[in-house]
Amino acid sequence: MTVTIPHDLPKPEAETRVKGLISNVKQQFGDKVQDIQEEWQGDTGRFKFSMSGHSVGGTIQLLERAVEVNLNLPFIATFFKGKIQSVIEQEGARLLS
Repeated sequence: MTVTIPHDLPKPEAETRVKGLISNVKQQFGDKVQDIQEEWQGDTGRFKFSMSGHSVGGTIQLLERAVEVNLNLPFIATFFKGKIQSVIEQEGARLLS
């Protein structure tokens, strides 16, 4: 699943906000999310975590006027794909506004 979140921020500011997101996830959902891993190479971040025993991973690409999130969902989560996409779009827009 790919979600693109447009923004009007300078790229360094968008980068700062996006890179702080993983820390926020740890704080907000620490009891539900385990084994959070994050690695950045340039404008591309790779992440991986498990939730309720299911592995979730993907990439975040920082673009000049957008952030692109590619998420690999476990089969069970595909039933909630629309809701997951909506939450990523809403929270991403809030983060980058």
